Amino acid sequence: MDRDYTAVLVRITGRVQGVSFRVWTRAEAIKLGLTGWVRNEDDGSVKALIAGPEAAVSTMLDRLRQGPPGASVSSVVTEKADPGEMPQTFSITG
Repeated sequence: MDRDYTAVLVRITGRVQGVSFRVWTRAEAIKLGLTGWVRNEDDGSVKALIAGPEAAVSTMLDRLRQGPPGASVSSVVTEKADPGEMPQTFSITG
């Protein structure tokens, strides 16, 4: 595994459901060559696992802080994830 490879779990809060946030997140992640998943949570937040080169993950986190048109992001909270068993694609899981 490359030294600069990283993985993070992300929770995004605000007006992030019902605004195509997951579809937008997947499209942005694919543009950056990232893998992982994104899903809606029962509490109204969106959760994602994002993995790839540190620079691309950092760019993705900046994009998540802005969100797609129609979204209003209140917070983006991250925690390191184990980059071991990562998905090979980026998918919407729920």
